[in-house]
Amino acid sequence: MNRVNQSEILITGYAKLPEETTAYKLYDVVGIALRINKENAEIIDADITLATSVAKQFFRDAVIGKNLNKIDEIINIFERQYLGTAKKSIITALKICQLRYKNYLKNIESKDE
Repeated sequence: MNRVNQSEILITGYAKLPEETTAYKLYDVVGIALRINKENAEIIDADITLATSVAKQFFRDAVIGKNLNKIDEIINIFERQYLGTAKKSIITALKICQLRYKNYLKNIESKDE
């Protein structure tokens, strides 16, 4: 039984972590996965490779329900409220996810032509 909704896609993004972070000792890079409604760019679910459950939950709370096309709104949350050393890496990985989503849409459009 396929439990994945046909209107959803999974997008990942990665960025190098600062060496002074605990997450760097574990993963070297921050990886994020976003489950997206491909029709409206809503983030349905999310995960991140940070070291603590509190940081992971903050990330989820900051992105779930947001629109990937409005990346500046998401980035502003991290700019204002995330004071961890992985901030720049998280923002970079989010931007990579948005770029992959835009490329996905371009590929879909080119197939329709």
